[in-house]
Amino acid sequence: MSGDYVRELGVGGLAALFSTSEEEDKAQDSEKLMDLYWNRAELKKAYAEARNEHYRLKDRIKQQQGATARVQQKLDHIEELLIEPESAYNVIVLYLLRGLAIRCEVKLALFAEQLKQQRENKQHQSMMSSWSARMAEDSVVLEEQLIILRNQMRQVEEQELVLLQQLESMGLIMKLFKGRSVKAEIKRLNQENVHAQADEQALLADLASISERAPPETQGLDIASKRTINLMTIAFAQQLFLQFSDAEFAALVKESTEKSAGGVSYGDQQACTAFLQLIRKRTEALEQSTDNAVLLQRRAKLIGENAVFTNDDDVVPASASTRTVFDFADNGRIVESDVAILGENFWGIAKVLSR
Repeated sequence: MSGDYVRELGVGGLAALFSTSEEEDKAQDSEKLMDLYWNRAELKKAYAEARNEHYRLKDRIKQQQGATARVQQKLDHIEELLIEPESAYNVIVLYLLRGLAIRCEVKLALFAEQLKQQRENKQHQSMMSSWSARMAEDSVVLEEQLIILRNQMRQVEEQELVLLQQLESMGLIMKLFKGRSVKAEIKRLNQENVHAQADEQALLADLASISERAPPETQGLDIASKRTINLMTIAFAQQLFLQFSDAEFAALVKESTEKSAGGVSYGDQQACTAFLQLIRKRTEALEQSTDNAVLLQRRAKLIGENAVFTNDDDVVPASASTRTVFDFADNGRIVESDVAILGENFWGIAKVLSR
């Protein structure tokens, strides 16, 4: 049987058979080579990524080691300063002044954030109120349409009922002459009522969809609101400055955040002791002080009258236009002084202003 098959296949058939087998083997070998190539490429890619991550982590370790070394140098330097009594008093004064500055920064940041939240809540409530009003208006319109439609449906049903009663009361002769027209009118009224029922369902669906509407997304504050917040924030920063009752002392408090322990000198032990007593009094006064909303608004209005905004979309005034600090004497007189609260970044005001 197999011999006969070979003879029937012939030389050409055998060549074709072996040729096909070789081509399939070559195709399989080619696929294996391609698989090996891509696997090798993926491994090279993974290796390169791992190597890059290794170098990145080494760089981070070096950076962290450098930062740790710098911090240790600072600590060692402060320890050296604290060993000597005179320099120790200066270091203590510096850090207590810095603590007072931080208190001012925290107060200003909280004030600005609360003011921003109040404005955002007010804007959101106004937006939600308008949205609710629109929903109520749309509901009223649909409910009025439903009332009108249902009245029309009731009238059609009443007309249909009258015609049905009329048809039933007709004699045989009357039905022959008028029955067909009455039946046609009944059919028309019935179709009209079917269409009205479809309209009623559509109105009910529209009415239900109103309650499923998603509320509008919260919008950011507009330019006018941001300007108002920033003017009030500058007014509060001026109030913090004025609470120290001494421009030079306020400047020392502000500068304490910028100077190092080895770069300050507040005098000998006696002078530093006097500073410590003054710092304690100012800290207590700052903690016990209450914000006068009327004075803040009055001060913000005065600042706003002098403020210059370079562009129409700017929300932070030019620092030179806000240099005047406004204080109010007991007799109502306005006392002005020249201090660059914004320009010199008192109490870290630059980072809390709305942008």
